[in-house]
Amino acid sequence: MAYYVGLDLGQSADFTALTVVQRVNEVNGEGEVEKRLHLRHLERYPLRTPYTNVADGVATLMRSPVLQKDEYDPARNRVSTPRVELLVDSTGVGRAVTDLLKSRGLCFKRITITGGEKAHGSGGEWSVPKRDLVAALEVPFHTGALRVAEGLELWPTLHEELLSFRRKVNLKTAHDSYEHWRESDHDDLVLACALACWGAQRPRSVLRVLR
Repeated sequence: MAYYVGLDLGQSADFTALTVVQRVNEVNGEGEVEKRLHLRHLERYPLRTPYTNVADGVATLMRSPVLQKDEYDPARNRVSTPRVELLVDSTGVGRAVTDLLKSRGLCFKRITITGGEKAHGSGGEWSVPKRDLVAALEVPFHTGALRVAEGLELWPTLHEELLSFRRKVNLKTAHDSYEHWRESDHDDLVLACALACWGAQRPRSVLRVLR
């Protein structure tokens, strides 16, 4: 049982988005334990919100009593405090912004989104192909493994962002990329949610927290 917080840091013309995905173990009708992802929180900061305000908001969320509440895990047959992990897209904003998060006492994984073939990194520094991130959200969404909490105001917006993505394949190199149908589309909620889903589905042994 764990919570994964995805933070996509926007620049001047882009929104900053924050999402929370919970990884849970559920017992199905046959008494078997299945792993599920629950989308619990969606947040989008207004354009040009100071990064200091964003850092304060993230710190408040990470320390929320809701995320620290003990829960029963049917896979282990015990009650425990969930783990809370923060994954931050630091592709275009530089270290100055992530340093604000560190100054708030937050531990996190710094993710650089690439067009490569394979995720790689060490410690709290990771380079992850964009297609891996998008697949981490698309696959559980289409298979029903990702469930959305009722009453999320921004869920229709996230759904539209996801539908507006299209996959483009270079026939010469066989490399693929993702782009929007329209230049005016945003992808902040998709990327924030994808970061959280990627973190929730990666082997625990390869993710170490940046301090």
